[in-house]
Amino acid sequence: MTTREQLRYWGVGLLAAGVAVWLLSGVMLPFVAGMAVAYFLDPVTDRLEAWRFSRTAATALVLLLFFLAVVLLLLLIVPVLQSQVVGFVGRLPSYIALARDTFLPGLSEVLDRVGIDLKADLRDALAGVAADIVGVVGRIAQQAWSGGLAFFNIVSLIVITPIVAFYLLRDFDRIVARIDSWLPRQHAGEIRKIGGQIDEVMAGFVRGQGTVCLILGTFYAVALSLAGLEFGLIIGIISGLLSFIPFVGAVLGLVLSLVPAITQFWPDFVQIGIIVGIFAAGQFLEGNFLTPRLLGGRIGLHPVWVMFALLAGGALFGFVGVLLAVPVAAAGGVLVRYFLDRYLASRLYLGPEPAPRDDD
Repeated sequence: MTTREQLRYWGVGLLAAGVAVWLLSGVMLPFVAGMAVAYFLDPVTDRLEAWRFSRTAATALVLLLFFLAVVLLLLLIVPVLQSQVVGFVGRLPSYIALARDTFLPGLSEVLDRVGIDLKADLRDALAGVAADIVGVVGRIAQQAWSGGLAFFNIVSLIVITPIVAFYLLRDFDRIVARIDSWLPRQHAGEIRKIGGQIDEVMAGFVRGQGTVCLILGTFYAVALSLAGLEFGLIIGIISGLLSFIPFVGAVLGLVLSLVPAITQFWPDFVQIGIIVGIFAAGQFLEGNFLTPRLLGGRIGLHPVWVMFALLAGGALFGFVGVLLAVPVAAAGGVLVRYFLDRYLASRLYLGPEPAPRDDD
């Protein structure tokens, strides 16, 4: 079999796998979640195995502690989050009305001085922004519930995900070895090299960046709550979750915090300054300690590429696509760099070899 025939064979296989994921996306959520949990916890299990634990015992212990921590966290945080989300959505119209009444007159005066008239229809449009935002939030919640988090999927997450995670984590090394045995022998070394690079990128993003987001989310949520900010818990968690995009999480969190902070503390500039200082401290912590220690230069994924992958995965496969977006983005980024290096070293880029010169 020639290399071209092998590429055709594997291309058809990948296409069939993509079609299968698309057709079965409605029932794949617990399996994808189980794979993500197993991949995330594999280094911890390997460490316990190195300490003379059997693989089965290490897997059981790690998963037991992990899911106990998740359940405890949900029991403690979900009721508070629910009340804060409902309260924030309910107060959103008043926040927008306050911003409109506070800043619109000054903006109108500035625009009038430069000869621009702020029309009444713009004021009406700004007045309707609150209702539109509430409607969009309601539709997003409804789509999330009906599309990816329906009752069946919630039950399957609770029941099936731990089972899938246990078997995958216990047999992780054997699964990798079995897949390695299926590789075409003449290209096995090159494929292992590419696979190692993909694993390094995914590990850096999923494990490293995930840990950074978790630490920052906890820091922002606790600090804003201790500062007495309304809805500080939900704003801090959102800021932490979006911290995988440089500066976006902090900037969005600061904007979301300033609106209730101004409403709640005005004209106490010291208290408002404390809110701003929390996000400045979070950026200092991330840039000088968390990212250098937990990530280094291992990510190799541009934030725009990650955002595109998340949106594309969600549009194509729903919530399952969102979970698969980062691994696919990591693999795609490594493959693009690999083929780009091959192209830059090829005659397609360098041009034909110069003809030998006749010394005569």
